[in-house]
Amino acid sequence: MSPSGLSECERRKGTGGYLPIEDYGLIGNMRTCALVGIDGSLDFMCWPDFDSPTVFGRLLDAERGGYFNISPAQGVQYTTKQQYLPSSNILQTRYIHEEGAMDLIDFFPRPKNTSVLSKQKQLPFRETVVVQDELKKWLVRRVECIRGYVDIDVEIFPAFDYARAEHTVEIHIPNRGHAEPESKTVTFSSKDLKLQLDVTIDKGDEDSVTCPLLKFRTVKKDKLLGEGVVAHIHLEEGQAISFVLRDDIPNHVTPDVTTEVLDTQQHDTQAFWYNWISKSKYKGRWREVVNRSLMILKLLTYEPTGAIIASPTFSVPEAIGGVRNWDYRFCWIRDSSFTIYILLRMGFTEEADSYMDFISDRFRKSRSPEGALPIMFTIRGETDIPELELSHLSGYRGSAPVRIGNGAAFHQQFDIYGELMDGIYLYNKYGKPVTWDQWVSVREILDYVLTIWKDPDMSIWEVRNNKQNFVYSKIMLWVAFDRGLRLSEKRCLPCPNRAAWMAARDEIYEEIMVK
Repeated sequence: MSPSGLSECERRKGTGGYLPIEDYGLIGNMRTCALVGIDGSLDFMCWPDFDSPTVFGRLLDAERGGYFNISPAQGVQYTTKQQYLPSSNILQTRYIHEEGAMDLIDFFPRPKNTSVLSKQKQLPFRETVVVQDELKKWLVRRVECIRGYVDIDVEIFPAFDYARAEHTVEIHIPNRGHAEPESKTVTFSSKDLKLQLDVTIDKGDEDSVTCPLLKFRTVKKDKLLGEGVVAHIHLEEGQAISFVLRDDIPNHVTPDVTTEVLDTQQHDTQAFWYNWISKSKYKGRWREVVNRSLMILKLLTYEPTGAIIASPTFSVPEAIGGVRNWDYRFCWIRDSSFTIYILLRMGFTEEADSYMDFISDRFRKSRSPEGALPIMFTIRGETDIPELELSHLSGYRGSAPVRIGNGAAFHQQFDIYGELMDGIYLYNKYGKPVTWDQWVSVREILDYVLTIWKDPDMSIWEVRNNKQNFVYSKIMLWVAFDRGLRLSEKRCLPCPNRAAWMAARDEIYEEIMVK
């Protein structure tokens, strides 16, 4: 629980308008993610995918980045606590002050039901999770007064395309008189993206209670390239208001966002996460912590392709004021292999199946003529990841430069072959047997590793200077040969270059121990 008596502005004093990283909660839908601060401000979100430009980016520039804030009115002294609803990635932020209390619920909807269907009949072990119901690409923020009364400030200031694109704002007057009332309230329009804000109000169960009034007005802030909207709302106990941000629907006809619809979406999302985490095999004393970590890892999967990103953010510094601020919204062979290890051991084989489909496609399509694999891919499998500095953004707490893309994509990091082969070996052991095509790719990759294992590389630390003979890389190359040999032996798979693999494995071992 954070200290009491701190408003949003007061909480950010002394840090240049930034929250500590540990004061954020992560929400997502396996397409994108968002960071919601303990003060109610959504400070980071790329839309519609992980690697799309930011719409809200105050995390990386307090003045230019844009944000979506819902919190008690300015000047109100309150205590706040942030947590996830049980067994879910639905985030709850509770505000308590002398006159009342309110809950803020943040989530991306997920349909409750999924099924496993064969992807290609000729490859019986290639399966993928297919969502039966429609995945609504919505950001949902719901506020309910649970005691007394609360006065709430809402501020929505988007900054499209990494705060580089201008935008316009249009406020609509919902038509409450028709049988199908419109819920669209605000439209934010940039050159390449249009988002609409839908609002639904629940006045509570008491007939005598007046429906809360909501009136947005536009406001222009310095250093932002477009206007935002603000509103002040008074809620009594039992009253609630919900906000849905989504892609714009033309003609202002949006009859499908109601309190009942959002109740169903929240219930289905809760059920999805409960059903998913219930598959976990972990029964130890740290179950709550392990399950929370597993659900975060699940959020980092890109469901359409099976790719697993290293992080949903970019340019968050390793150290405040430092320059090692990289974009990690990509699929590293190393990081995704580590993720697959734990998901397999905890019983989540569907994610491993999807990832193996993804990486098997990369075996065929992304290797160099010599046989080398790139160290990373985009969430769609591309390998062209140019790095660009966004000089107009100041960076988290002044930690410049802010970068998108990643110049390490062309690096030679030989340790990836060990992590990859270990992942394939564990998949064969705890998931499903590798296919013949996958084994042929393994042989070709290890035959290539025979030609380069003595060469220097840039290794796991991604040094951006001269290559070196890193011990970690040599150990992981030993792992690569060892796992290939084990896989061949346990599955009785043909291995024409078995003797060469064994000789290289032993030579690496000897060299590491002697030197």
